[in-house]
Amino acid sequence: MPQKFNIALFLTWIRIAAIPMVVIVFMLPAYWAKPTAAVIFTVAGLTDWLDGYLARRLNLTSRFGAFLDPVADKLMVTTALVLILWAAPNHKLLLVPHHDMVLAVCAAIIIGREIVISALREWMAEIGARSTVAVTGIAKMKTIFQLVGVGAMLFTYPIFGILPAYGIGFALVVAASVLTVWSMYVYLKAAWPTLMAPEDPS
Repeated sequence: MPQKFNIALFLTWIRIAAIPMVVIVFMLPAYWAKPTAAVIFTVAGLTDWLDGYLARRLNLTSRFGAFLDPVADKLMVTTALVLILWAAPNHKLLLVPHHDMVLAVCAAIIIGREIVISALREWMAEIGARSTVAVTGIAKMKTIFQLVGVGAMLFTYPIFGILPAYGIGFALVVAASVLTVWSMYVYLKAAWPTLMAPEDPS
């Protein structure tokens, strides 16, 4: 029997609680602030996999959990992208002139896609065809690129003074935006016959 509160749901709430922590820590005027914010974001992101695994393994799935889990993910990524855009003018990428403009386009694509697909899934659920827009392998890959890329950009500084976290993160976010468009096309293509079907007058 689904429970109103369980460990899987608790992990989802932790992910939501981490959002203001990431914002506050990231904006602190200290060298350690941005790497710490990145660690908080990454650890919170890992709970997404863990709460899904526990929910399936321990049969802790619930309607509320199914609703809250994607909301937490979207809030985390959207908030982190806003923070990165806010700080973007302070960074330079030699190989990407005006990288902040490119980043703004990528962020708009990622956030816009989430709005479109969320609305599509809600509508498909209302007509009993939600399985048509089930999560695909492309979407899962997009999510991995997105979380790792955003986390690396939040980190900002070179890891161990050598590995360019910000540049690597930027490349992954650009790749994630490409996969975002691809996955949105796949979802819309799958749903298109239903979207174009004549409405049942009954």
